[in-house]
Amino acid sequence: MSTIMILIPFILASLFPFFQAQPLSSAFANQGQWNLLQPSIGISPMHMQLLHNDKIIMFDRTDFGHSYLPLSNGRCRMDPNEIALKVDCSAHSVLYDVATNTFRPLMIQTDTWCSSGSVLPNGTLVQTGGYNDGERSIRMFTPCFGETCDWVEFPGLLSQRRWYATNQILPDARVIVVGGRRQFNYEFLPKTPSPNSSPSSIPLNFLQQTSDRSENNLYPFVHLLPDGNLFIFANTKSVLFDYKQNSVIREFPPIPGGDPRNYPSSGSSVLLPLDENLDSLEPEVVVCGGAPRGSFENAARGNFVQALGTCGRIKVTDSNPNWVMQNMPMPRAMGDMLLLPNGDVVIINGAGAGTAGWEHGHDPVLLPVIFRPSETVNQFSVMAPASRPRLYHSSAVLLRDGRVLVGGSNPHVYYNFTGVEYPTDLSLEAFSPPYLAPDFAPVRPVIRYITNNNVLGYRVFCYVTFTVPNYASVSEVSIRIVAPSFTTHSFGQNQRMVVLKLSAVTYLAGEAYYATVMGPSTAEIAPPGYYLLFVVHKGVPSWGSWVQVM
Repeated sequence: MSTIMILIPFILASLFPFFQAQPLSSAFANQGQWNLLQPSIGISPMHMQLLHNDKIIMFDRTDFGHSYLPLSNGRCRMDPNEIALKVDCSAHSVLYDVATNTFRPLMIQTDTWCSSGSVLPNGTLVQTGGYNDGERSIRMFTPCFGETCDWVEFPGLLSQRRWYATNQILPDARVIVVGGRRQFNYEFLPKTPSPNSSPSSIPLNFLQQTSDRSENNLYPFVHLLPDGNLFIFANTKSVLFDYKQNSVIREFPPIPGGDPRNYPSSGSSVLLPLDENLDSLEPEVVVCGGAPRGSFENAARGNFVQALGTCGRIKVTDSNPNWVMQNMPMPRAMGDMLLLPNGDVVIINGAGAGTAGWEHGHDPVLLPVIFRPSETVNQFSVMAPASRPRLYHSSAVLLRDGRVLVGGSNPHVYYNFTGVEYPTDLSLEAFSPPYLAPDFAPVRPVIRYITNNNVLGYRVFCYVTFTVPNYASVSEVSIRIVAPSFTTHSFGQNQRMVVLKLSAVTYLAGEAYYATVMGPSTAEIAPPGYYLLFVVHKGVPSWGSWVQVM
């Protein structure tokens, strides 16, 4: 063997740092990548929830007729109150297995159209409301590792009809259900009647005050804050609400511009990550997109007004809080905002004109945008375009591997595949953000072990062992937990991220390290339940590992 052949590996090794420092060359590393997972799952899911067994429960509505997926074992749904089919042998819900890219039909009995949900601390999805005979129903789905688990329904248990309501899990493990069409009130689940508690709904005048001729206050944006109060945004206004005392503590300034952000104008919102490494938590809420006032009426006449192109950001604990406005790269209504494992926010799906509603959206926005709230310049980056429009009744959720699952889009009263500009879509796709590109493999961590049997106790130390080929420094490491969202109608209910307090990163051997972190300080910061824990190194996340906060 020649001397030069022997030296080649050493020459390449010496040049490795040089290559690492060069600008990324792959399109994937700059703009992400799309993949089609399923051409059809038989339904067009407008609601999605990732469960702690890495399966996603998805569902549509029952009042349009049959779907394109039969129920299993010859089952049929018998519902004398159904608007469409009294006997329906097709499924309107599926359970999708991320690992195997397969799905199976589930059976819902009452109409889930435009409903809401939260996951209880034990991992059970409690799902509320809908339309027609489902408007006061409670449904539960408990994950299992076999093929037998299915929906269990409790008709008529809600005190009021809950159509377009929002749910939020609370520190005491109850769920608050806020609003709905012509419902200016809220209630709690489970119901625990006592001499000092109301068994029915509780008025919330703020919801009535924010309703206009197009409503524009449905699916209000509700975020649980570290002080235990709720930030509630509807239309253009927002309040700090003490649900224990049924009291508005503070009114925030209206978002500038005077244009509505909630359904049917349909912007989106997230609570930015809560960082326990800071001396004090400063919760910030971001609201992006929506439609100008009057857009719903204009769309009904065939006039599709350009959507809003701004985001508003507010620090809710400031002594004099004000909205800071920023321009997105393009206008968008009906977009979904999801927290990514590294703390960025992806804005995906939606329309550039019109609003939510049957045939009310136009100009699909195929370009996802990544928003980097921690940056001071170049906060928005435009990603690779999707090939399929995702308009009204589309949805998206974060997966454990860091991808974003996207599905749905049915802007029609019924499923309609021909003779329309935007056919009903039954497919599933995945968007892979740039951090999943092979370019980042040298700095991508892999979680190997979590102490305490993957249980995070409040203020209890935990050790997370991980490997990474090219470790940088402790300043480039963070440990984050994410509560997966119940996503529907452009809002991820219950979504939150907490950056755990990091004490140290200790070298073990080879490529192995362990991080010493403390569990969340309080249940107000992280309500009990299942979370995805990610190790982030140099902005690149590991796959998530399921942990239970309790």
